[in-house]
Amino acid sequence: MKITVRNGNVESALRVLKRKTKESLIDLRSKEHYEKPSAKRNRMKQAAKVREKKRIRDQGLKCKSPKK
Repeated sequence: MKITVRNGNVESALRVLKRKTKESLIDLRSKEHYEKPSAKRNRMKQAAKVREKKRIRDQGLKCKSPKK
């Protein structure tokens, strides 16, 4: 893995490095054992919900409750 530092911006390079290592760890973890497609789909949906709540919180918007 190779990360380039542009214009002496080490903080940006560290962020890129952390992102790449996090993605590679997720790939390794997912290959430890077989995961049913439905379980993978549910995990991805849950992660999307968490990301959406974080995005809304960071923007300072009011969270809408989902319709059931």
